[in-house]
Amino acid sequence: MKKQDVMSLMDMGRTTVRLHLWLERSGGTVFGMGRLQLLERIETCGSLKAAAEDLGMSYRAAWGKLKASEEALGIALVEKVGGNKSGCRLTQEGIALAGAYRTWFAEVERHAVSRAGALFPFLCHSFQERKRHAKPSGPDYCASKSISATQNI
Repeated sequence: MKKQDVMSLMDMGRTTVRLHLWLERSGGTVFGMGRLQLLERIETCGSLKAAAEDLGMSYRAAWGKLKASEEALGIALVEKVGGNKSGCRLTQEGIALAGAYRTWFAEVERHAVSRAGALFPFLCHSFQERKRHAKPSGPDYCASKSISATQNI
């Protein structure tokens, strides 16, 4: 590739590295980013119903995804708080799974961005980095808190 072609590619701006990672067993999704978001919303909103609404999905779909993950893993990811109408929260296993997935995703993404930077003649950055530099948009969900990557999850 000619030097002017490389410079032209570099002038186009930064390229975002996007990843879609999930864990599956027997052809079915065990856990992925969507399930992580569901767990985060359950913890933040305090109920599966509110979490589903916030994510724009039906209660039945959210319940089905949660139950499929729990059955595939053989562990409970959420537990009821009080009676049936009192809501739910993540179990210790749910918190640990969310943290492990987030850590794994971040490590894979860092490696992918690093390798892309070494292999391609243009600047690459992570999706999260792009989001940090973008103007805030969209509605805030249930509350201002969310499961933080720095929490012990």
